[in-house]
Amino acid sequence: MKVFIIVVVVMSLLGSFMWMMPTQREKFQAQLRLKAKKEGFMVQLVRLTAPRAEGEMDGNVRNTPAYRLPRSNLDKREVSAMAPWQIFRVKAIANEGLPEGWSWKLGERVLSEPQLRVLNEAISMLPSDVMALESTPVNVTAFWNESSGEEQLAMLKASLEKLIQGKI
Repeated sequence: MKVFIIVVVVMSLLGSFMWMMPTQREKFQAQLRLKAKKEGFMVQLVRLTAPRAEGEMDGNVRNTPAYRLPRSNLDKREVSAMAPWQIFRVKAIANEGLPEGWSWKLGERVLSEPQLRVLNEAISMLPSDVMALESTPVNVTAFWNESSGEEQLAMLKASLEKLIQGKI
């Protein structure tokens, strides 16, 4: 009986220890975010509210990783003149100048035609699981689900750098 009790206690301790171990997904995310940090990204978990999609009453709200690249190529005049914008991969009414399946949440009609062309090129380079883009005078952000893998990080960085270089 003593042996049985000892085995149960040891199994209970091992079970508790296994609950504390990170899952494969958590290990992957930690490795990906560490690599992103080395590439110059700031990674944060943010609460993101999407615009209302066609036929919906409310926008979708979720916590998602935000991959931010800081801007360093703007002077004070450009910073004060830059209008922030935010777009989402959702079908909605506010989609002027964007590819099919994307819509504006903030900043519709503030970009010029050449800027929209650069934005559309950057969108075409994005991994398929990027759900939104945001641009402010401080940084450019991609809200990414991280499900497409580590190899897509380079594509994400190239797309965001295109927006930074275009001062969009």
